[in-house]
Amino acid sequence: MSVDASVIAALETAIAVEPGNPALRVHLASLLVMAGDPGRALEHAQAALSAEPDHAEALATARDASRALGDHDKAERYARLLGGFADTAAAFDADRWVETDAGIGPVDEDETQGPLVIPEGFTELDPEGLPAPDRPRVTLDDVGGLEQVKARLDAAFLAPLRNPELRAYYGKSLRGGLLLYGPPGCGKTFLARAVAGELGASFFALGLNDVLDMWLGESERRLHDAFASARRAAPCVLFLDELDALGQKRSQMRHSAGRNVVNQLLAELDGAQADNEGVFVLAATNHPWDVDTALRRPGRLDRTVLVLPPDLPARETIFRKALAGRPIRGVDTVKLARRTDGCSGADIVHIVESASELALQESVRTGAMHPITQGQLDQAASETAPSTRAWFGIAHNYAVYANEGGQFDDLLAYIRTHKLL
Repeated sequence: MSVDASVIAALETAIAVEPGNPALRVHLASLLVMAGDPGRALEHAQAALSAEPDHAEALATARDASRALGDHDKAERYARLLGGFADTAAAFDADRWVETDAGIGPVDEDETQGPLVIPEGFTELDPEGLPAPDRPRVTLDDVGGLEQVKARLDAAFLAPLRNPELRAYYGKSLRGGLLLYGPPGCGKTFLARAVAGELGASFFALGLNDVLDMWLGESERRLHDAFASARRAAPCVLFLDELDALGQKRSQMRHSAGRNVVNQLLAELDGAQADNEGVFVLAATNHPWDVDTALRRPGRLDRTVLVLPPDLPARETIFRKALAGRPIRGVDTVKLARRTDGCSGADIVHIVESASELALQESVRTGAMHPITQGQLDQAASETAPSTRAWFGIAHNYAVYANEGGQFDDLLAYIRTHKLL
C-alpha cells in the first residue's frame, strides 16, 4: 500500500519532540507496516508497549509487523497477549485465559522481548478455533480395497518416510500435497486418517468451521495458526475437508473476503514464510472442478487421486466390518457385495443399520431376541439406491467439458468402463 512519505516524516519529527507518546508511535508503526517497513514498525510498537504494556493497538501492530518479518513465534505471542486484554489493562478475555483465585497479575515489562510470560492468575488455553491433534489408530490395512489409491499414497508419502537413505539419494522432500476427490461416502476422510495412522503421526482435521469467521482477517489468521500448529507437530497429516468451499475458484467470488482466504491458503502451501517439511497436506472434495486451479499447481496440491466406489472385494470387507459385533444368522456377505455394485461405503453401512432396525422391530414385536438375517439385509439393500449415481451424472459433464490437461481422464475411463453415462 502506498503511504505518503511526508506523513511518516511528520510523525517522526513529532516523536522526536515527544518520544514518550505511545499514540504517535503506534500511528507511525501502523503506517510503516503498510509502507513495507516492518522492522522499524516493530521498534516503534515495542517502544509504545514499554510505556503502555496493555495498549491493544500497539499489540496488534507488533503482531502484524512480526508476521511480516516472518517471525511467527513472536507474532503468536503478541496475538496471545492481545487476546488477554480487551480495551484496558484490567479487561479480561475469557476465550483466551482462565481467571484463578490468585487474581489478575501484571504483564512483565520485558514481555515483548523474550518468551511469553503468562500473567499471574491466568491459565493458558488452546487458541479458539484451532483443530485438536489426533493420533489415529487405523492404518491402510483397515481400508477395504482401493489398492491403486493405497499404492499412490505409499509412493507419495509413506515410502520416503520409511526409507531415509533412498529419500536422501533421490532428494525426495518430506513434504507434499495430495487431493482426494470422488463421490461422497467413499472413504476420503478415512483414507486420510489411515495415512496418519500409518505414519504414526499427528492428524489435524481442518474444516470450514475451524477457519471461516465473520470478522475481516480472522479467517486468514485461523488458517495460518492451523498450519503453524501442524508445523510444530511435524511429522503430521493436515487434512483439509471440503476443499471446494475453502479453496473455491477466485473467479467465482464476488467478495474479497473469500479471495483472501484462498490467497492465504496458497501462501501456507508454498511455505514461503515457514518450512513445511514433514507436513503432509491431504485435501478432499466432491467437486474438484470448483477448486481454484492455483491450488493444484506443482508444489501445492499437485497430485490428484480419484477415490471411487468400493469394488467387489472392498464391499465384502465393508459388510463384514459393519456386521462385526452384531448378532447375525445365515448372512452371505459375498452375495451382498455382488448386489450392491455402485454403492458407496456409507451406503453399505446404511444397509446394515437398516437391517439392524428391522431385526430390532421384530424382537420388539415377538418379545424375543432375533439376530440379523440375510432376508433383512436383502430387503434393506433393495430399498437403498446407490448414492453415487447422481454424482457421476454431474461429474461426467464437467469431466468432458472442463478436462484441462487431462485431469479427469481417470474419471472418464471409469464412467465408460462401468457404463454410467
